Amino acid sequence: MTLKNAQQTVDEWINTIGIRYYSELTNTAILTEEVGEVARLMSRLYGEQSFKRPEDAKRAPAQLADEMADVLFVLICLANQTGIDLTEALQRNLEKKTSRDKDRHANNEKLK
Repeated sequence: MTLKNAQQTVDEWINTIGIRYYSELTNTAILTEEVGEVARLMSRLYGEQSFKRPEDAKRAPAQLADEMADVLFVLICLANQTGIDLTEALQRNLEKKTSRDKDRHANNEKLK
């Protein structure tokens, strides 16, 4: 699925099953909540925090994938609501990063 397909699919889902988009502000709050859920799992899977129960650790990789998909879904909703073509935006962003950082990371001793 391309980003363009994803934006179309989410829009169709919102306008049929979801009835309508939440407001941009509500979706921003939801995005923040979803990113927090990703952060919680990352801190337990890859950081120093531990899971409260051993069975939580077993489910965590699948939960992380689901939470990342939630982040992407809400981000796509916001892009649709604000008229942003994510394909174009990502292409422009990569061009900016390439131009700005072409030597920066290669010369970073911390990355060697």
